[in-house]
Amino acid sequence: MEQGYEEIEHTADWSLRVKGQDLGELFRNAAFGMAGLMGISTENGPLHMYRLELKAEDPEALLVAFLEEILYRVEFTAESVEDINFSSISTNALSAAITYLPVVEVEKAIKAVTFHLLEILESERGFETVIVFDV
Repeated sequence: MEQGYEEIEHTADWSLRVKGQDLGELFRNAAFGMAGLMGISTENGPLHMYRLELKAEDPEALLVAFLEEILYRVEFTAESVEDINFSSISTNALSAAITYLPVVEVEKAIKAVTFHLLEILESERGFETVIVFDV
């Protein structure tokens, strides 16, 4: 798990185990892991920046909302996340500047980010979770 995420087996859908030293790194690794599962190819070109402000009742709902926003941009504006800079992140809110590149191809589509098995756990090594994607 050099990248902070790894694909794990799931019977019908796709699943990732994601780790991070803090919530920002966990969310960042989850976003890049989701893009990796989708097999997104981008073109070199102008970078587009988008400010994202989200609030949720708990860190799991915040992670789902965050990933759904990124998925929405892939599907409807044909842009894939290139970089994420969090100006703030807590268990129920985040503020980030997200840099995107134009999408050339998406090999495999994800329908939705689910709450199935989703629990963000904290340990002395940081944060870890399993995310299941509906395909």
